[in-house]
Amino acid sequence: MEDKSTIKEKSLHPDETAARGVMKHLASEAPGEIATEALDDRMLAALHAASDKKALDLVVIDLRAIATFTDYFLIASGGNLRQVQAIADEVVEKLKKSGTPAARVEGYRTAEWVLVDYGDFIVHVFEDKARKFYDLERLWREGKRVELPAEVVNEQAGSLRTKS
Repeated sequence: MEDKSTIKEKSLHPDETAARGVMKHLASEAPGEIATEALDDRMLAALHAASDKKALDLVVIDLRAIATFTDYFLIASGGNLRQVQAIADEVVEKLKKSGTPAARVEGYRTAEWVLVDYGDFIVHVFEDKARKFYDLERLWREGKRVELPAEVVNEQAGSLRTKS
């Protein structure tokens, strides 16, 4: 049971107490990476959907400590415009079937950079050249990288071996 001073502090300064909670959580993680357990089922489904369509270089960045508009970026690449669209289609379809429709999808027609917004996480699917040009990993480098689930990492390694 919380004492009255703690309850009062939360009600008077909700943003500060929430920020302290996030910072305490982040401090408990290994430096530079967040554990896979931080990801919810929807994000794991998005990762698997992208991986199923042979997305390259999957990265998840935890932005909770540095951004207010979303919690995570899921970044993936496709080798060409058709693959970028296929990856985005698979993510949207898989999450829609599980009851999570996308809030919006942008860039689908040109398919250099498709953004699929789910509110608390955003999926970015890039064509290789666009990903290098926009370099979201560098732009959001203060965010922590999330360790990917072993099965996604293994799928990634398998697709790279078959490409060589």
